Amino acid sequence: MSTGEYDYEELGLVAGLEIHQQLDTETKLFCACPTDLREPEESTRRFTRYLHPTKSELGEIDAAALEESRVEREFEYLAYDSTCLVEEDDEPPGRVDREAMETTLEIAALLDMDPVDQAHVMRKIVVDGSNTTGFQRSMLVATDGAIETSEGPVGVEDMMLEEESAQRVEETDTGVRYSLDRLGIPLVEIGTDPDIRSPEQAREAAERIGMLLRSTGKVKRGLGTIRQDVNVSIAEGARVEIKGVQSLDDIDDIVRNEVARQAELLDIRAELTDRDAAVGDPRNVTEVFADTDSGVIRGALSDGGRAMAVRLAGFDGLVGHELLPDRRLGTEFADHAKRHGAGGIFHTDELPAYGVTEEEVEALREAVGAEEGDAVALVADDPETAELAIDAVAERAATAIEGVPEETRDANEDGTTRYLRPLPGAARMYPETDVPPVEPDPSEVEPPELLTEKVDRYQQEFGLDGSLAEQVAYGRRMPLFEAAVERGVDPNLAARTVESTVTELRRDGVPVEELTDDHFRGVFALLADDEVASEGVPDLLTALAEEPALSAEEAAEQEDLGSANTEAVREAVVEVVERHADQVEEEGMGAFSALMGECMGALRGKAEGDVVSDVLREEIQKRAT
Repeated sequence: MSTGEYDYEELGLVAGLEIHQQLDTETKLFCACPTDLREPEESTRRFTRYLHPTKSELGEIDAAALEESRVEREFEYLAYDSTCLVEEDDEPPGRVDREAMETTLEIAALLDMDPVDQAHVMRKIVVDGSNTTGFQRSMLVATDGAIETSEGPVGVEDMMLEEESAQRVEETDTGVRYSLDRLGIPLVEIGTDPDIRSPEQAREAAERIGMLLRSTGKVKRGLGTIRQDVNVSIAEGARVEIKGVQSLDDIDDIVRNEVARQAELLDIRAELTDRDAAVGDPRNVTEVFADTDSGVIRGALSDGGRAMAVRLAGFDGLVGHELLPDRRLGTEFADHAKRHGAGGIFHTDELPAYGVTEEEVEALREAVGAEEGDAVALVADDPETAELAIDAVAERAATAIEGVPEETRDANEDGTTRYLRPLPGAARMYPETDVPPVEPDPSEVEPPELLTEKVDRYQQEFGLDGSLAEQVAYGRRMPLFEAAVERGVDPNLAARTVESTVTELRRDGVPVEELTDDHFRGVFALLADDEVASEGVPDLLTALAEEPALSAEEAAEQEDLGSANTEAVREAVVEVVERHADQVEEEGMGAFSALMGECMGALRGKAEGDVVSDVLREEIQKRAT
């Protein structure tokens, strides 16, 4: 069934969002370290850790943390010249950053939320290596808000202020390498109520929250600074949390695909129930492949490897059932096997293949007692990995008989998802005893102008067209635009400079990513003081992008972009007109367009176009009469 054919109301779609947004503060949440990101090559030292789950106050261990701990991994951390003992977990955290709390309260006001009387820092167990402590510090700051969408209101259940995790750099032979520059950056987590009833509403709600966040002017921008998690379920399915949706453009596709996946899993459940399906006990089937021609299996069995298989009674034809394009039930099984280090699985819905013969398939089926209508799943790897992986496959197959499992999944680039870990429970949270409670004071907060309101104001007050006004208001250089206008730069010129001019230069291959805020401030200062003409801005920005170490003043001098006075303009125009005296005498003002371009080229951006135009008209008229 195509995902477009689903009736979401009939299926009982329920969805909610968790928006994670980094705040643009001077220092981190619990220490005085800067919030700037570095390149891994800039690290000055490294250290390693092994992490293990701890029990909650009630003596329970969170299921997600427990499964994570079963995979033995070494975590390596890249430290920098600014890395402190708090980031290394060698010193207790400091007090909650005041700037971060004030920004969080500002966001709460925009979401119409009620701040708590007292915010208590909690520890949330995380043992995937993304925190050196083995937990993330988090606190509830506000509750009970709402946003409006075209399909009705969406409640905002809560907002947390927490520390960002370390940045995953790469997988290593022994585990995972992380960078500590991101660890501890203040982060707000905004959780909506499960009020979303369509993929389109999910995207609209995320866009609305994103607009409100950017309206503060105090959130970080760029890839990875905002992440969306989506919780999705249908009436007979289960709640699934999808992590790491990087782009707003992907949210509606993620929801559609998860609905389709759960619907297909329910169809499989119905078929398995009719077949009285069951899952057998895993068995060692290494001898079946003692002389195999399969390169993958032969390589896995070398040096004492083992082949493990499990009988899936009643699963024949269903392991290869397509849930989504290129995603099958067998893919779900393989995701669980990969969590324990296996490269993947084989199953009889796709065998014989990959060098496995028909005779080996028959021997495999016989070894596990498979009958007609049964399927068999196979893992070949080192003994420990093979046993853990086949157990995980068997467990996932058993849940397929029950229906849709509750779990946390990771977003793929194509809008599909893969298994990540079980859903976390209440056992992952316990109090942080090193940080005193905070009493938020919303009376000190002044709600900002919304970006939608800025768009309207830019059109009415500055005369920008709607498209340019929206680009500026939503662009990351909006504060530079407003500062330029306040200094006296023409609003349309300031807007074009930070948006359309930069876009045009990028298309021409100019490395505009090298332009800094200080570069733009310098350019606007020259414009405000009439030291550079507007026509010289593209050349000036090009020079700064190609030589970022230059100041705007130095680049203007290097490119000879100083503003020409009226006398110099007339001198250049007269020279062009006299060079084309015959054309002027013959065509009169008809020669204006051709000569205007030559005049501007002669002046090389040193004069405003309207000034050059006026002088050229005067000189042509003198000679035409």
